[in-house]
Amino acid sequence: MDINPESAIAEAYRAIRTRIAFPADGKELKVIMITSTKKGEGKSSTAANVAISIAQTGKRVVLIDADLRRPALHQMFGVINHTGLANFLANLSVEPQEVVRSLHIENLAFIPSGLTPPNPAELLTMPRMDELLEYLKQAYDVIIVDTPPALSVSDAQIVAAKSDGVVVVVEYGKVNRSNAKKVSFYLNQVNAKLLGVVLNKVKRKGLHVYQ
Repeated sequence: MDINPESAIAEAYRAIRTRIAFPADGKELKVIMITSTKKGEGKSSTAANVAISIAQTGKRVVLIDADLRRPALHQMFGVINHTGLANFLANLSVEPQEVVRSLHIENLAFIPSGLTPPNPAELLTMPRMDELLEYLKQAYDVIIVDTPPALSVSDAQIVAAKSDGVVVVVEYGKVNRSNAKKVSFYLNQVNAKLLGVVLNKVKRKGLHVYQ
């Protein structure tokens, strides 16, 4: 995730950051969900780099790995994934501050997924998830949430309903119109606000952002 700040990729992440900071309708965006249509499109790396980009502006950011099925963010940051979101949701005795990790990146905190549970979707619907988000809204300026792909399981739709905006990552040249329509339909079902679509793995450029 060591990106040249002058590169096209870094500029694309800044474009996403700007869209989050200055939404078209002027409403503050605190909870941002980042997902994809299918696995392997780069949603987790996008979530990590967007979080870093926002933290670099001086805002307090917390990044949550809510992909309780195939977590990846802990590996990117070199964090041991023994306690995290799943532990908090499943155990009433765990406090929010116990699952928040400090990183060697100024203004950025991280909540790993924790141990893989047998019932990820059920955990995400629990009131504990709402309680955690409310706690984090008081402690941080922006909350970035990485979820499973939107077309794979219901987890993304559950988190989208709790979010102020959604960014969808798709692999350039691989996404089809049918999948794009399905994602849009699923988001509309929970009145989620689509902030934009990131075209990832674009040759030579890196990625592009479209409204």
